[in-house]
Amino acid sequence: MTPEDLKHLRRARDLIDREYARPLDVPAMARTALMSPAHFARQFRTVYGETPYSYLMTRRIERAKALLRRGDLSVTEVCMAVGATSLGSFSTRFTELVGESPSAYRARNHSALAVVPACWVKLVTRPSRNKEAPVNPAP
Repeated sequence: MTPEDLKHLRRARDLIDREYARPLDVPAMARTALMSPAHFARQFRTVYGETPYSYLMTRRIERAKALLRRGDLSVTEVCMAVGATSLGSFSTRFTELVGESPSAYRARNHSALAVVPACWVKLVTRPSRNKEAPVNPAP
């Protein structure tokens, strides 16, 4: 993989990070990376460890968790705010990545995270598609 290819893949990843709430598909992401869809999907997975679609869904669930912690939006409103088109698919994916339903996550007390810097909250609460060991704050 050339440095130029990595630069193009970063551009596509940045697009996902920035535009996660928009309808994005692999061909659109691949155009940003100046690659064919199939080549882009393979290269993205090689570099980032997950498919472009999985990465997009992880970003959406990560943002949904932040919105649900605020508690002022319904699960349906959060679903639409992060770009999901189906409440059922959103709830299924959320439960798969987080380990509990969006409603249960929203109902839980998140006040302990209020005193933690946002950058650390993002790291600690990031959903894990690859079933990595959870990041636990040091005592």
